[in-house]
Formats: sequence, C-alpha cells, structure tokens
Amino acid sequence: MTYHPSMFDHCLYFNTTALARVLERVWSKAFKPFGLTPSQAFMLRVVLKKPGLLQSELAKELAISRSTATRTLDGLQQMGLLTREATLSDGRESAIQPTPLGVVMQEQLDAASGEVTKRLKKELGIAHFDETVSKVRAVRSVIG
Repeated sequence: MTYHPSMFDHCLYFNTTALARVLERVWSKAFKPFGLTPSQAFMLRVVLKKPGLLQSELAKELAISRSTATRTLDGLQQMGLLTREATLSDGRESAIQPTPLGVVMQEQLDAASGEVTKRLKKELGIAHFDETVSKVRAVRSVIG
C-alpha cells in the first residue's frame, strides 16, 4: 500500500483528536462490562484512590470543567457508585466518596485499565508509549 500524504499530516488538532477517537473506542470496550464510559471509569478510579476529594479538585485532577465533572458525577451517583457529601468549609463544594458498590469494583477497574495499558505498551513499545504520553502531557501543560 502506498502512503498518500494528507493535508493534515502536520496538524496537531487533527492528529490528537483522531488519536483520541481511537483511544475512546479502546477504553470504551474495556469499561463496557462495568456499564461505564471511559470518563466515568477514570473519574471513579480517582475517587476510589482519593476519597473525600472536593468536586473542584476532581475536575482539576481530570483536566475537565466543573460542569463536565458535575454531569459525570451525576451519572455515577445515579448508578450508586459514589456520593457527594457537603463540606463544613464551603457549602458550594462537595466531598466525593465512593460507595461500597464502587469500592467493590476497584480491583476489576484497575485490572481492566492495566490490561489496556499493557496491550498499548506491547503494540507501541514501552519506550515509545512512555515518550508519547510524556510529550502529549508536556504539550497540554504548555497550551492549556
């Protein structure tokens, strides 16, 4: 097969969003058995690792807006996987806690995530995988 250059070969937006769509499919497949989207699964994993995190801190940790965090939290709360607890210091903020049902899922979610990462590292090579993640994170921190 002959390679035909695309007008978007050197476009950061096109290539990162195309990559994001591919990764969305991979992670969606991994988390489908749990009835979770990748966004929900990653958020739940953060809550499981850092119970009591404030909603604003959770949004910052996931690099998402507060409104996006609210919508994702709403879905996870409706599934009975986490709760929001009022804080004494700020009535506008909620501390996010996993429920026992959420806690039960932790090992399985971590395992599913680990399997995807392991597969991607195998396909890309560990050095290339690590370098790509590092470079994307660096670009994000400069632009964002």
